[in-house]
Amino acid sequence: MYFGNVRHSVKFVSTALSVLFSLAFITSVQAKTLVYCSEASPEGFDPALYSANSTWDASSKPVYNRLVEFRNGTTTVIPGLAESWTISEDHLTYTFKLRSNVKFHTTEYFTPSRNLNADDVVFSLKRQLDKNEPWHDYIQGVTWDMSSGMGFTELIKDISKVDDLTVKIVLTAPSAPVLANLAMDFASIVSKEYADQLRAEAKMSQFNELPIGTGPFQFVNYQPDATIRYIANSDYWGGKPPIDNLIFSITLDQSTRLQKLRAGECQIASYPAPADVEMLKADKDLTVLEEPGLNVAYLAYNTLVSPFDKVEVRQALNMAINKKAIVDAIFQGMGQVAKNPLPPAVWGYNDAIKDDVYDPVQAKLILQKAGVKNLAMKVWAMPVSRPYMPNARRTAELIQADFAQVGVSVEIVSYEWGEYLKKARDRNRDGAVILGGTSDNGDPDNLLSYFFSCSSVGGSNFSNWCYQPLDTLLQMARTLSDQDERAKLYEKAQVIIKEQAPIASIDHSMVVMPMSKKVSGYVLDPLGSHRFDGVDIAE
Repeated sequence: MYFGNVRHSVKFVSTALSVLFSLAFITSVQAKTLVYCSEASPEGFDPALYSANSTWDASSKPVYNRLVEFRNGTTTVIPGLAESWTISEDHLTYTFKLRSNVKFHTTEYFTPSRNLNADDVVFSLKRQLDKNEPWHDYIQGVTWDMSSGMGFTELIKDISKVDDLTVKIVLTAPSAPVLANLAMDFASIVSKEYADQLRAEAKMSQFNELPIGTGPFQFVNYQPDATIRYIANSDYWGGKPPIDNLIFSITLDQSTRLQKLRAGECQIASYPAPADVEMLKADKDLTVLEEPGLNVAYLAYNTLVSPFDKVEVRQALNMAINKKAIVDAIFQGMGQVAKNPLPPAVWGYNDAIKDDVYDPVQAKLILQKAGVKNLAMKVWAMPVSRPYMPNARRTAELIQADFAQVGVSVEIVSYEWGEYLKKARDRNRDGAVILGGTSDNGDPDNLLSYFFSCSSVGGSNFSNWCYQPLDTLLQMARTLSDQDERAKLYEKAQVIIKEQAPIASIDHSMVVMPMSKKVSGYVLDPLGSHRFDGVDIAE
């Protein structure tokens, strides 16, 4: 989705990397190489463990596939590793027919003895649900963020192998978004044979460091915080990608990414500063794609910690934030003020809701009435730019100034991206965090349940807010098949969230992707990810 799970540092032995690179990376002068200037380091390469798009860009998108996929550039579900599926009349049983002759990657560290089969699918999904499965907790602190946040633990009754190319998934209740959820990155299909090999060798952590998948690109090596290299999978079931080499050049600084793009050091660069967009559009050597993003940025209070456990305190702080000033300063015409956690382009958006009125005088009075005096708090600023928040530090500074007007002093803190996400999940966290997300499947449940369900407390529910009336409503909405009826429940959910104020919704942004005119076939993803399987580059 947007950020991540409890993190595990990914470190590699440099000598092993050199061997892998020399053996696997295509270096011939005839090879087509695409360099992507990415904005953050991956937290790992097992996509089920994490929920940051920057991590999924480096893992699930190039290396793995899922039973079903989203058609590139849309939220339409299409066949993936499952070439077809059937749904029982009671909508409880989904039977997937797998493609035949799908090959796993062959590398220096793993040579598969068989093609993809049902054992891989069952293993990939069950390890997230079964606490007795040895691979359930192979990385310390893992919470299986997405599968738990999407309610899979309660939803899935059974996953079974019918035969080598048939898998049956039985639900506890009908679930309208289940297919779209299975197209999400956490449901990537991994190799059970590779997992068995690593467990036998007592090298289970390698599963998250040296990935094996069925995807369009094969992992070569990772130089931490610097470079990730891939080669095209010549045996890819969907056809070999047009490019031969794919390189992620990890570049945290926005201006440096821009410089590299204009100098030709990379051909695509993520998340430019809004102030630079017009200059990029004027560059004759560049193409700039843009569209409204299905995203939101917010400030999440820790509702388990006083005084943020009081709804009136949260409401008052929300009234103290001048969101228009933030959006004007940060986005310069490339964003809009958010009144809901759902972006307007997602069905079920409740446009009738009235946003918090910016009224610092009234906010100060409410805080005083609540007995809050001389409040000192922390506001956490993300160290990386995201599509929904290109400059969290500046946003935190503006919030700091707003809160000072109502007698609240703010200390701004930040951490390395993976550590930021890990610490932000602490139920005893000191401070309100700036975060956000992009819808992973276009269904309202994706963002609302992920951010606010009780099962996500301590995980993706960064406000640690468990409110049973909302949780019951969200669970009910998942079981309905009629979209209009579901939309009514999500509209009610947004009313509850606005009234209870576990977060301050800040903005929705445009998504902008600048690239060299030599690049063709790149499609903006409304779900916030970056895919390169259909991309080509002119020599």
